[in-house]
Amino acid sequence: MDPLGARSQFVEVQTLSTWERQPDPEGEETEKEYTDSLVSQEAFPSPFPYREDINRKIVLYNGDVALLNCTAIVNTSNETLTDKNPISESILLHAGPELRDELLKLNGCRTGEAKMTKGFNLAARFIIHTVGPKYKAKYRTAAESSLYSCYRNVMQLAKEQAMASVAFCVVSTTKRGYALEDATHIAFRTVRRFLENHGKSIEMVVFAVTDMEEPTYRKLLPLYYPRSEEEERASLPLIPADIGNSEGEPVVPERQIRIAEKPGSLEDDCEEETLDSDLGQVGNHAFARMEGDVDKQRKLILQGQLSDATIHKQHQRNYNRWLCRARAEDLSDIAALKALYQTGVDMCGRTVMVLVGRNIPVTLIDMEKALLYFIHVMDHITVKEYAMVYFHTLTGEHNHLDPEFLKKLYEIVDAKFKKNLRAFYFVHPSFRSKVSTWFFTRFSVSGMKEKVHHVETLQQLFTCILPEQIDIPPFVLEYDARLMVHARAKTKP
Repeated sequence: MDPLGARSQFVEVQTLSTWERQPDPEGEETEKEYTDSLVSQEAFPSPFPYREDINRKIVLYNGDVALLNCTAIVNTSNETLTDKNPISESILLHAGPELRDELLKLNGCRTGEAKMTKGFNLAARFIIHTVGPKYKAKYRTAAESSLYSCYRNVMQLAKEQAMASVAFCVVSTTKRGYALEDATHIAFRTVRRFLENHGKSIEMVVFAVTDMEEPTYRKLLPLYYPRSEEEERASLPLIPADIGNSEGEPVVPERQIRIAEKPGSLEDDCEEETLDSDLGQVGNHAFARMEGDVDKQRKLILQGQLSDATIHKQHQRNYNRWLCRARAEDLSDIAALKALYQTGVDMCGRTVMVLVGRNIPVTLIDMEKALLYFIHVMDHITVKEYAMVYFHTLTGEHNHLDPEFLKKLYEIVDAKFKKNLRAFYFVHPSFRSKVSTWFFTRFSVSGMKEKVHHVETLQQLFTCILPEQIDIPPFVLEYDARLMVHARAKTKP
């Protein structure tokens, strides 16, 4: 307790400035850029629209979470709740020895779970303890799901206990190897979705950060909590393709397995590169570049009178429209098919994407949504060289993609899709599919014929991609095994 008359070291959260009241530090110049941005010209809805009521609940606080006077603060620890990180140690110091005794009674805490104790000598009434995941590149999906569970379970506990305010520390500690920016995306979108769907009773959510963490939090907050419609439009191109489902939970089958010779080398920079790529699109439209009448340019395109550079810019605009739609639309039903996902790397160290033909019920699904999902998944993959493996195994008529759809897809996708695709492995092709592929690559698209390789057996595929580097559906393995048995039986005298 503080001596009588002494100034309290604790901070009243009600005195802190909410995110809604914090002005954009870039000022009027940035507002003009917002107005001039490509996305501001388009009418695509943001998945995280401007909500003044939600922004009033958000606080970014640079300081020690243990000193906040709110209903509950969050402690990040390990499975035995004995982690010695700066946050835990500060909380234990200020809460007093009773907290250590109380933690022993909890019998630990699993990764992703949340458990509650009293605040003891803290200003906060409660402490919610949670355990963030240890990050490993090849188990990225599991780490994302666990981190989502941390934030979701804390918010759920706060709701169940009718808490008015909760203050988060950065749950994913450096000690556990989770990249701060990747973790921040998950934190912001999970809290945002919870407040939208279940958070009426919660009055305030504080994100407590250090000097090192604040720039990242301040940079990403506008993506999920835009303070104006202008900021919402400007932030739309910067929102990652992966925004989870309606609750913010990861639903990305393409990240089921990630194996690399140098863990992290193929993906750690992925988010940053995507962000940089998207930033390059801001102000890249006709008005910002003083290119003249856009309608006149479109008319010239139809007449075949525009230069290659101008046509490329028009194509880039069209692709950006599709990408914005893909980021804004709920594609969880397409993701649930598990027809497209990322696996390991090939012999040259290139990312491998898998497409499972039998999992695409062409006659039953919205193919435009399927196209959006393909763009959604592939946009950040195609910034580097990659390979595609298509399992044609046991497909039926209802699984076959129409050549016109494939041609449309090829025409829509960005130039990087075509340039960085180094090989397309067509596994278990039929005679009909070989003929169709030949006609398609010969007459419909250019530059694809040399990249397509028909692969009769998995053994042939394994000469290009090691078996431990590719996640193969069980039915494909069974079919290939039957092929091998049949082939051996034929060779016997």
